[in-house]
Amino acid sequence: MTIEEVIKSTVKMDNARKVILNIMYTQHVIQDDFSELMKPYDLSGEQYNVLRILRGQKGNPANMCVIQERMLAKTSNTTRLVDKLLLKEYVTRNVCPENRRKIEVLITQKGLDVLKELDPKVDAHEQRFAKNVTAEELELLNQLLEKYRTQ
Repeated sequence: MTIEEVIKSTVKMDNARKVILNIMYTQHVIQDDFSELMKPYDLSGEQYNVLRILRGQKGNPANMCVIQERMLAKTSNTTRLVDKLLLKEYVTRNVCPENRRKIEVLITQKGLDVLKELDPKVDAHEQRFAKNVTAEELELLNQLLEKYRTQ
């Protein structure tokens, strides 16, 4: 389905506008599907992203700045996200002994376990969206998107 059909537009659009609308619409489709995947786990996409960041620390704690820098959505309220994960016992939060102003966050075994359970489901989610595109087209799409967002 073309983007014009999706938004029921009868006005001719230039390609620059169509690309923006296509990217925005596609992002919402992917995000809605991902949210449904996360719903049974009571996780938001941002909380899942924090858990993935912390798992990538390989047992080392991360401070709030490190988490914020690695977030996909830079506008996320990292403190609020960590607080919610703390309530679910997916992370621990401690004051750094060397610098009392620095908070260190570490993923718990329970957090690692939920990621381990989610990993195949997230992989399947990604493959579902990639199934209509060849490996070469995926590589090209990645290159084009990276080039497109470079201002």
